[in-house]
Amino acid sequence: MKTLNLGRRALIAAAVAAFGLGSPAFANDDQKLDSLHFIIPGGAGGGWDGTARGTGEALTEAGLVGSASYENMSGGGGGKAIAYMIENAESNHGTLMVNSTPIVIRSLTGVFPQSFRDLTLIAGTIGDYAAIVVGKDSPINTMDDLLAAYDADPAATAVGGGSVPGGMDHLVAAMVMEAAGKDALGVKYIPYDAGGKAMAALLSGEIAALSTGFSEAVDLANAGEVKIIGVTAPERVDAAPDAMTMIEQGIDTTFINWRGFFGVPGLPEDIAQTYRDTFAAMYDTEAWETVRARNGWVNIHNSGDDFRAFLEEQEKVIGDLMKKLGFL
Repeated sequence: MKTLNLGRRALIAAAVAAFGLGSPAFANDDQKLDSLHFIIPGGAGGGWDGTARGTGEALTEAGLVGSASYENMSGGGGGKAIAYMIENAESNHGTLMVNSTPIVIRSLTGVFPQSFRDLTLIAGTIGDYAAIVVGKDSPINTMDDLLAAYDADPAATAVGGGSVPGGMDHLVAAMVMEAAGKDALGVKYIPYDAGGKAMAALLSGEIAALSTGFSEAVDLANAGEVKIIGVTAPERVDAAPDAMTMIEQGIDTTFINWRGFFGVPGLPEDIAQTYRDTFAAMYDTEAWETVRARNGWVNIHNSGDDFRAFLEEQEKVIGDLMKKLGFL
C-alpha cells in the first residue's frame, strides 16, 4: 500500500475542507482515515441504515476512522443512490455506499439499469443466512419431514415469507426445494406484508413453513415460537448450534443475504485498497464485536476480487432461478 507523504496529506486535507466529501483525509502515515461518509439507499431504521451506522460506530470506536457521517438517500429501490454515486464520482472519493443482495435481484429485474459492475467493489462485510422454520407444535421437525409432507400434498404444504413473489424469501424457498429435487415452480408460496403477519399465518396453520432470515429465526426460536428445521449456512452457526444446515440434510444449497460497501466508479486504487484494509482491520477490534453481537450479524468478509467473484456467482444462481420461476 502506498504511503502518503506530508505534502500530499496536506493537499487532501485542504481539499476535504474546501469541497466537503471529495476525497478521504488520512490522519497519519499508516493512512488511518480521518473521515468517512456513508450513503444509505433506504430510510432510517432499515437494514442498510443499521449496517452503515453500526459499521461507522465500530470504525470510529476502534480508532480506525476519525469520524463518520451518514446520508439516507431513498428512491428507486436503491437506484437513486447508485445513480448518485455514478453521476458524482469525481467529488465522492470519500464516500461509500452500503448495499446487499437486492442490488443483484433488482438489477436482474430491471428496477434500475445499473449493476454492481458500475461501482468500485470494496468489501462484503456481514451476512444473514436464511432459514426455514415451522411452528412450535408442528409435526414437522426436519427438512425430510417437510419434503415428505410436500410429496404427499403439495397444495397443503405452502411456504410463506415476508416478501413479494420473486423476492428474497420466495427465492430462498424455491432454491431449497429445487436443491432437494423438487420442482421449484410447484412450490406454493404465500407472501405477507411483514414478518409478523407471516408468523401469525404459520402459527395458525395457514402455511406449513416460513422462509425467513436466520437472525430473525433465532429470535423466534429463542422465544419458543418456532423450530428451525434448516439453515442455508455452509456449517452450523453458533447462535443456534442445534439448527441443522441444509447441506447436513442432503440439500446441497447455501445462501447469504450479504451486506457490504461500494465506492464510486473510477476510485483510485490506493484509496480503494485503504478502505479494504480498514474493513479487514475492523474485524479484530472489540468495538466491532460489540456491534456485531448486538445486531446478530454473521461475519462474512469478501474483499476486492473475492467480493466480485462472490457477486457474480450469486447473480448466476439467482438469475437462473428467477428465469425458471418466470420472473425474468
